[in-house]
Amino acid sequence: MLLWSLLVIFDAVTEQADSLTLVAPSSVFEGDSIVLKCQGEQNWKIQKMAYHKDNKELSVFKKFSDFLIQSAVLSDSGNYFCSTKGQLFLWDKTSNIVKIKVQELFQRPVLTASSFQPIEGGPVSLKCETRLSPQRLDVQLQFCFFRENQVLGSGWSSSPELQISAVWSEDTGSYWCKAETVTHRIRKQSLQSQIHVQRIPISNVSLEIRAPGGQVTEGQKLILLCSVAGGTGNVTFSWYREATGTSMGKKTQRSLSAELEIPAVKESDAGKYYCRADNGHVPIQSKVVNIPVRIPVSRPVLTLRSPGAQAAVGDLLELHCEALRGSPPILYQFYHEDVTLGNSSAPSGGGASFNLSLTAEHSGNYSCEANNGLGAQCSEAVPVSISGPDGYRRDLMTAGVLWGLFGVLGFTGVALLLYALFHKISGESSATNEPRGASRPNPQEFTYSSPTPDMEELQPVYVNVGSVDVDVVYSQVWSMQQPESSGLPSHLLFCEEIITLGGIRREDQQQGWGIIKTCYKTL
Repeated sequence: MLLWSLLVIFDAVTEQADSLTLVAPSSVFEGDSIVLKCQGEQNWKIQKMAYHKDNKELSVFKKFSDFLIQSAVLSDSGNYFCSTKGQLFLWDKTSNIVKIKVQELFQRPVLTASSFQPIEGGPVSLKCETRLSPQRLDVQLQFCFFRENQVLGSGWSSSPELQISAVWSEDTGSYWCKAETVTHRIRKQSLQSQIHVQRIPISNVSLEIRAPGGQVTEGQKLILLCSVAGGTGNVTFSWYREATGTSMGKKTQRSLSAELEIPAVKESDAGKYYCRADNGHVPIQSKVVNIPVRIPVSRPVLTLRSPGAQAAVGDLLELHCEALRGSPPILYQFYHEDVTLGNSSAPSGGGASFNLSLTAEHSGNYSCEANNGLGAQCSEAVPVSISGPDGYRRDLMTAGVLWGLFGVLGFTGVALLLYALFHKISGESSATNEPRGASRPNPQEFTYSSPTPDMEELQPVYVNVGSVDVDVVYSQVWSMQQPESSGLPSHLLFCEEIITLGGIRREDQQQGWGIIKTCYKTL
């Protein structure tokens, strides 16, 4: 009876064991959720139930429950089953075994580059390559690129490519990329790849001068341009003056040229210059360039030179114009009352002269202008007063005085007898006949460096010419009233006219200064 009872219980347990079943999805991809269901009689009195993978217990429950894998990964692949433990050991149950294989949603990405040894300054294209499962082509992916744990570009992007416009020597390092689903469930990283940026040494360093108008002028801006024909990376440019050998300035920048500016050039800045360039290899020096500094002309000084103490009609007046500063050649223009008289050049600098034969119309203001192409400068005006032929008058004055004395001492008597007769004749006829052949005394040269006061030219009071059959001496008198403060003797008398050889001497007395001019008339 007991044996029969045991057989009945064993058969019941065997039937119950067949009713415990593990239910699992048939197809699983990375990122999918996996739900395992262990099914059996819900009224069983169990102490616990458990889920297993490859004979390893995953999770234990006190009642029938599902087991969830939120986001499947490749490592979740394996053999799964569930089990229950009843109140009696004969009620322990084990489900069927379900093999689950998690399929790869997309392949591990591979980083590729247009060049893993690019030239410095050149572009590089990076690409993160992967492939989706044919069954999940609708899945959207995004990508990100890295260098030495630093994110490149704008970060995550739907494009699997990244364009780098220029790489430099400091960009050398390890690069990799990541790809992930938009839902952020699956993320994969490529292997790291080394990119080594190649630097090109600099070559053909040159120094160029840039100045307004193409010439270096005192007071204006000067730019020294140092450039290289080839080379990559950061280049350090430096400028030197050959005379001192000291650096005038230094700039480091990622370019093939750099400028050094001198805001206002001085005359002392003239000289020889050169520059150097260095990008980490051997420094290269340019050729030496000579920089001349042109000086604008200063305000010129006008000097007038005449052979006598006073400029007179017929004199040769020398106008000398000179600018004390200014780069040659210098062109000088000479002016009389703003009318151009002429010009003269000074090819080697200094001053220049212009000669002018004076006439009565040449009185007035004189000036000159200096110009060497950097701007014209005009001198101050110098006034000049032109008088009559002074030296000529002085000669005649002397001769007249001598003849007058001779006539007074030798012919006083004869002059008194003929006075009435020649008074009538000389009153009817008068003319201004200047003697010819008179010469100026040797004058001493002088200089007009400032305006001189105008001198009133002496005018003849009258001229008498005797028309009788005797030798006649006659005179012209130029008269200017004696100033009260002149200090000259008030009794000084000049004869205006002297008649000799039996003629009558007539004399008009006039207080003042005069110049006597004497002529002869022969029977």
